[in-house]
Amino acid sequence: MTPQHDPSSPVSSTRIAIDRFNEAFNRHDADALESLLTDDTVFENTSPAPDGQRIVGKSAVVEFWRGWFARNPDAMFQTEELVVCGDRAIVRWIYRKLRTGQPWHLRGVDVFTVRDGKVAAKLAYVKG
Repeated sequence: MTPQHDPSSPVSSTRIAIDRFNEAFNRHDADALESLLTDDTVFENTSPAPDGQRIVGKSAVVEFWRGWFARNPDAMFQTEELVVCGDRAIVRWIYRKLRTGQPWHLRGVDVFTVRDGKVAAKLAYVKG
């Protein structure tokens, strides 16, 4: 069995965690996200420039996303590419929503760290 097909392998465990995270995120399901994060999780937002806001701890991260989902009810992230190496994953994505009634999008990358099947870090970067 190759590591990609062995559910107990680090690569497969990381992929499963990222897939679950992204599915919950696109459902805007903060409760499901909470169950997928380590207690000491770190999220680095894309704004404000130049380095983005750093949020530490499961409760603070979930609170941030609850507010973000409320402000962006139509937001969706489409994965363009997912690369997994051990406990790390890189996701190239397109963020889509309506802005002033018109379709709008932004491209970016998330760098994830997974520990014990949960997201321990999500560092977000955008183009432009």
